[in-house]
Amino acid sequence: MNTLHLKYAIEVERTNSISQAAENLFMGQPSLSKAIKELEDSLGFTIFERTSKGVTPTGKGIKFLSYARNVLHQIEQMEALSDSADVDIQTFNIAIPRGSYIADAVTSLLSELDQSKGVNVNVQETNSVQVISNIMDGPFNLGVIRFQTEYENYFKDYLTEKQLKFETVWEFEYLALMSEKHPLAEVEKVDYQELKQYTEITHGDTAIPYIMPNNSIIADMPSKTTKCIYVYERSSQYDLLSAIPTTFMWASPIPEKWLKRYQLVQRKCKTLGNTYKDILIYPKNYKFTELDRKFVNKLFEAKNELTFCEYI
Repeated sequence: MNTLHLKYAIEVERTNSISQAAENLFMGQPSLSKAIKELEDSLGFTIFERTSKGVTPTGKGIKFLSYARNVLHQIEQMEALSDSADVDIQTFNIAIPRGSYIADAVTSLLSELDQSKGVNVNVQETNSVQVISNIMDGPFNLGVIRFQTEYENYFKDYLTEKQLKFETVWEFEYLALMSEKHPLAEVEKVDYQELKQYTEITHGDTAIPYIMPNNSIIADMPSKTTKCIYVYERSSQYDLLSAIPTTFMWASPIPEKWLKRYQLVQRKCKTLGNTYKDILIYPKNYKFTELDRKFVNKLFEAKNELTFCEYI
């Protein structure tokens, strides 16, 4: 058994697919299948089985993969010792959803870093399933995920299965975000039947554990418009909303400075499935660094500022 085989197995678990894992690992599918078979033979039990949901871990496989992630994490920590031995490096890694108040917390933290010291920072905005995968596989130890509350049990079961701890940051209702020039911009509480006549902008890589384990182009809201633009990062959504006044999107409450910068407004709009929750996640035995703790404080500060806004 070697660490490369451990990485192979973790990638198969993450993708639920031998072929997709092979593509991600830049190797042929037969070679990956052979490596997994050799690993299973050396262990004396089957790690994966083929099901209607794809390639999924067996009972023993789940335990083995948990140990494998811990082993790889320990190796990364040992390697990091040599990286930081001769220089004082400020390290911070986090994966987050595309939420402006969360991004503001990250920005506030990074703006206070000591520029006379080394800086090693990784920040990725992505969907919740990918955030979880990033923490399971490294190099991320901290993340924030977002999900509709109706799917909360799926996510919490998945996090527990992956031995990740979690704590709630905020539960909120999505608001309709639109240009100040949008035909409904002056309406205090928008009627969804009127809103859905317009073009919706939405993130195109939503995923839900067990239901949608891989990235799928399926929008968040259960009631869809017939006109939709899919985006994959925050800045483009603001540009589109500003440039095309007949568009809108569902979004978490946004800091006032972003609304002013892009000449946008947020409006309440009641519809099914628009209650969401953001939760902080991290490995079960992970010890927060000083920067981690500072980020968590800033995250809650950013959230608290928004809870007093008039549109909440």
